[in-house]
Amino acid sequence: MDGNRKFRIKLFADGADINDMMAVYKQGLVSGFTTNPSLMRKAGVRDYERFAKEVLKDIRDMPISFEVFADDFADMEREARKIASWGNNVYVKIPVTNTRGESAVELIKKLSWDGLKLNVTAILNAEQVQAVSEALAPSVPSIVSVFAGRIADTGRDPIPIMKESLGILKHNPKAELLWASSRELFNVVQAEMSGCHIITVTNEILKKIPMVGKDLKELSLDTVKMFHSDAAAAGYSI
Repeated sequence: MDGNRKFRIKLFADGADINDMMAVYKQGLVSGFTTNPSLMRKAGVRDYERFAKEVLKDIRDMPISFEVFADDFADMEREARKIASWGNNVYVKIPVTNTRGESAVELIKKLSWDGLKLNVTAILNAEQVQAVSEALAPSVPSIVSVFAGRIADTGRDPIPIMKESLGILKHNPKAELLWASSRELFNVVQAEMSGCHIITVTNEILKKIPMVGKDLKELSLDTVKMFHSDAAAAGYSI
């Protein structure tokens, strides 16, 4: 595999550090961005709307997902419509259920058929994909985020679920399947082979892209050199 080859699958940067977002945007490494309240909290974001609008001042030509944080569906709808007003490239992230496990499908249907671009998130099985697929307006762009990394965390192979999800979404040409919660660079290869349209990747994974296709003998030597250098830097002796 050519180390300089570009993946066919779209890479979306997952994070909420504005400096990191701008760096990868300027480098041309990604095709879009995703955020969530947990990532924003980790990045120290205090003002949700101010953060979003600051990002959108510079990134206007790529999709960016911002998530609602209400738990009541009426409040989710109010937040969703406000978030959607922030920019034409904004996708509103709606969780597939609220914290009580109540389905958000009716809200998803209402918002999508009203023309809002949605990123339906926290999906973990094909049944949820089916319900969401039936709710989405076929003429409105949408993203269906299946958390493949979390599926794998349970000891299950996510690839069959991703392939099944892709089949479910085939009737909706505007819906894109996103492989979420990536854990390693090889997930990009897996997602692409599964037929996914998009994968979210952290900055740590993006930094590894130059390693794609690297000669394994050369990588072995680099590893030996790293161990030797670290031992010398630590001043170890036996």
